[in-house]
Amino acid sequence: MLVWERPEPPDRPVPATLSRERIVRAAIRLADADGLEAVSLRKVAAALGVGPMRLYGYIDTKDELLDLMVDAVHAEIRPTGDGWREVLHSLAEATRKAAQRHAWFADLIGGRPQLGPHTLACGEAVVAAMGGVDLDTAVPAIAAVNAYVTGAVRREITERRAERATGMDKEQWQAAFGPYLERTFATGRFPALATVVRDGPHLDADRTFRTGLDFLLDGIEARISS
Repeated sequence: MLVWERPEPPDRPVPATLSRERIVRAAIRLADADGLEAVSLRKVAAALGVGPMRLYGYIDTKDELLDLMVDAVHAEIRPTGDGWREVLHSLAEATRKAAQRHAWFADLIGGRPQLGPHTLACGEAVVAAMGGVDLDTAVPAIAAVNAYVTGAVRREITERRAERATGMDKEQWQAAFGPYLERTFATGRFPALATVVRDGPHLDADRTFRTGLDFLLDGIEARISS
């Protein structure tokens, strides 16, 4: 029986009341502060002021806890809009914002299937928005948007982590590595890349994400209209 179907054990008022919701919220606070490596049943129990054994019955494994954490974040993702394009756009934006609030979320989306109630509700809203689009088009279209968002969000979070690890922001990185690229491009071996770096658009993270998303949605719209 999956964790969402398994009843919680009877409440014990001492030394501290517990519930799956309290356990998950404590785990999310730890992950938000220090990443997934900060999450273990022992550390979550300590944050709640109880012994680790108290958590069993509510959850059996760390994998179950991670599944519950992912599902809790999906409660923050509420796709809205009129028509499939607005809903898919809303799904993408809401997922990105959730990952910006919870950087660890980027490490877990796109993995094994998520079957929690909030995740299923999100999926239901998206599929319902596809309306009269045939399933042979709707299913890969939704998968394409999810894949785009997963990749884009992971890259953005990885870049943010790299900035923290190196202490170098974008301008500092350019100052450090720009001379190397100039010397390399001066050899004439990479003319196409040189043109991109020197003359191409340099979009910030928001515009990069939204431009790529629009390209993808335009392609889906063309397929649906054909």
